[in-house]
Formats: sequence, C-alpha cells, structure tokens
Amino acid sequence: MAESKKKGLISHGVAAQNRKARYDYSIKDTVEAGLVLKGPEVKSLRLGRATLTEAWAGEREGEMWLFSAYIPEYQGGVLSRFEPRAPRKLLLKKKQIVQLLGAVSKQGATLVPLQIHFNDQGRAKVLLGVGVGRQKQDKREAIKDRDWKRDKARLMSARG
Repeated sequence: MAESKKKGLISHGVAAQNRKARYDYSIKDTVEAGLVLKGPEVKSLRLGRATLTEAWAGEREGEMWLFSAYIPEYQGGVLSRFEPRAPRKLLLKKKQIVQLLGAVSKQGATLVPLQIHFNDQGRAKVLLGVGVGRQKQDKREAIKDRDWKRDKARLMSARG
C-alpha cells in the first residue's frame, strides 16, 4: 500500500475525466467499454496524465474506436514509443455497438468519452456517453440549475 502511494500510481479509480462534456452535451445514456492498450500506455494512464477534452468515439469497419484521446508517452522506459493520439479500439459487444450506432444515426447524437478509469480488476475502461449538443441558452440553464442546487444544499445544511 505504501509503495503505490509513494509512486502516485492509480491502481483503480478515475485516471482521466472529461468534465466539460457534461456541460457541452446533455448525456442521455452511458455505456462502459473496455480499452485496448499497450503496456507503456497503461503505465502512462496509471500516472493520471491522459486527457479526454478533444476525444470522441466512432465506428470504423464495424468496430468502435476512441479517437484523439491524448495519452502521453511513458518516460520510464526505453522502448515506450507510441503515438499519443493514436486511435484505440473499444471493446463492446455487437449488440451494444448496434444500439450505439442506432442512437447516433437516429437522434443525431455524439459518442462522448466521459472518463477513463480502472475497475476493481485493474483493467482500463472508458465510460461513453450518448450526448446531444446543447445550445448556449441550454448551457445557461444548466449553470442556473447547478447554482440553485448548491445554494439549496447550503441552506438545508445551515438549518440542521
């Protein structure tokens, strides 16, 4: 336990999060998908240095892929050369792929990666959200609702 704290590695939990996605999109549904990674990519993810701000998921040749997710090169090894923004394959069942592609084509939705995390077995997973883009007035409404909920929680906790 002390060694993992000392190195700052993430054994399970959130490795990267796209916080702006819930602001830019209204998320209708979420799906957890496995992620195919190489060894140095996993080590870099465990350091928590990945970013998902520009990432998106899409279909290529009947399979789902994660595009434009930034996982920086791992600095600890000699043979750790890989492309930081390379497309990475997502592991989903065929039925899930068909459902996601149907939602994207019918509703005009987008597959947005919300976070990359490590499950209890230590495997990297991606939480994909089926999101519909928000307009500027919708974003203002979301901010107003969030502020009201925060103020309401403060008032309720002050009353006891």
